[in-house]
Amino acid sequence: MTPRDLFEYAVLRVVPRVERGESINAGVVLYCQARSFLAARTHLDTVRLRALDPDADVTGVHAALRAAECLCRGGSEAGQAAEENPGRRFRWLAAPRSTVLQPGPVHTGLTADPDAELDRLVTLLVR
Repeated sequence: MTPRDLFEYAVLRVVPRVERGESINAGVVLYCQARSFLAARTHLDTVRLRALDPDADVTGVHAALRAAECLCRGGSEAGQAAEENPGRRFRWLAAPRSTVLQPGPVHTGLTADPDAELDRLVTLLVR
């Protein structure tokens, strides 16, 4: 039997008008400490976003989603945050905030393949 490791994930939600509280799922951030794995996968359904807010800043939302993916990858593109360990970067991404891109609650699970699990969650929860 393949060993399974604990992982944590949060859904990234786009909230175009915070005062209305409506959102669409646009990505998932997954962290697996045992495998030193941190990644985000995103997909923005612009038709659904425009249905919530015809004036939504689609370019800005795309930029925020790319920034989350970049922060997970680390490296020079992630700026100062790249110096942090993956767990701290995940906690920062999963921290509650009142902006157009908000994380949902953190959930846990077990997996033998964090990358495949991330694909599964994006398919299930976002696409």
